[in-house]
Amino acid sequence: MTTVAIMQPYFVPYAGYFRLFAAADLFIIYDCVQFPRRGWVHRNRLPDRTGRPAWLTLPVAKAPREATIDALTLRDDFDAQLDLQRRRFPTLASSTADEILAAPRGSLVTFLAATLTQIARMLNVGCETIRSSTLGVAPHLRGQDRILAIVEAVGGKRYVNAPGGRHLYDAATFERRGVRLDFLSPFEDADGFSVLHRLVTEGPDRLGHDVRRQTRLS
Repeated sequence: MTTVAIMQPYFVPYAGYFRLFAAADLFIIYDCVQFPRRGWVHRNRLPDRTGRPAWLTLPVAKAPREATIDALTLRDDFDAQLDLQRRRFPTLASSTADEILAAPRGSLVTFLAATLTQIARMLNVGCETIRSSTLGVAPHLRGQDRILAIVEAVGGKRYVNAPGGRHLYDAATFERRGVRLDFLSPFEDADGFSVLHRLVTEGPDRLGHDVRRQTRLS
């Protein structure tokens, strides 16, 4: 049974995000939808020098409000602006952060895809990864119908989603289409900071063990 997970490409997200890699045979980067300007695609929270949560935001080039994630590019001064921001966060003065943030520049999704797959490998939860924008899904499809079309496009028979998505999907509809619907259990995370902070402070082996241990379905 081919198990598929689909999620927008978040920037160095919380560790629980990577349970989708651990639970799936194929992780689909959901980049063919509108860029959420107040979401987690281009920013995340880490503790600043006072220990308080603060935003680390990727310098993204201006784009129309209706632009999809796959259409976004990085600013020409991306490296200089990112370096300025990094100085606010003690845990980013590390070789681990250097390695992850050295991902290829160019489009936003190219950068995000590289960081996600690299972190998944570091945590030992890597799986095959593709982008939804390469699948030719009909643009008029929305919500559950769009997700099902993506799953069917790759021959998926099981769809695993994060626990927060329960209200978005109907198991009976998935079953009628020949797809089993499952959800991950809630993730226990003391502070909810970016995975980058936990990678630096705990190390990939310990954090990877925690992610795999909590990859349970409910």
